[in-house]
Amino acid sequence: MAFQGHLKYGTSLLHVGEERLKQALLPRVPLWIETYHLTLTTVLWSALIPLFCLFARTSSQWLWAVNLCIIGQYITDLLDGAVGRARNTGLKKWGYYVDHFLDFIFLSAIFFGYAVLLPASFHKMILFTLVMFTGFMIHSFLEFACTNRFAISYLGVGPTEIRLLFIAVNVLLIIFGKTYLAAALPYAVAASLFGLFVTVYRTARHLWQLDMMEKNKP
Repeated sequence: MAFQGHLKYGTSLLHVGEERLKQALLPRVPLWIETYHLTLTTVLWSALIPLFCLFARTSSQWLWAVNLCIIGQYITDLLDGAVGRARNTGLKKWGYYVDHFLDFIFLSAIFFGYAVLLPASFHKMILFTLVMFTGFMIHSFLEFACTNRFAISYLGVGPTEIRLLFIAVNVLLIIFGKTYLAAALPYAVAASLFGLFVTVYRTARHLWQLDMMEKNKP
């Protein structure tokens, strides 16, 4: 079966608006910017976020810069594959590997930034939340290995919605400080854990059915 890692399955809540934004921005990408340039900019965003979080220890206004990095990474991630497809210059296997490895680096950079910003009392919860989000990524790769279908959205939630969640957290930190985050974080972790459980259960059940159908073939 041909490699299909460059194709993404699953529809998030913001999918329609996201596609419209992609089509609006795509013609505005300069010709000298290639798909791999856009992919590799995640390295820049990942390096800047912990730095800005360090600055935010003295002034929470630096979290606006963190939000700009999240938006920048969203735009470059949104357009890298689209540029390759539109110009027929895409690198399917390289793009799949590098893009998603850098997605993990970017996610880790955000949580590392929170560990830099927030007191030590938050660190265990931050680590646990990172493990949960990483669980979703591992799930996607394992499901792809079994089905050759690469899904990035589950229960209507995909990378775009997760980025918006981080932006919202940063805005709340700027406005209310760290006290309210301490109260809200356990609920966010519980919701993530429930979502991961449901996603893994549904996928495991589907794969079980596929295996049983294969076994029962004459």
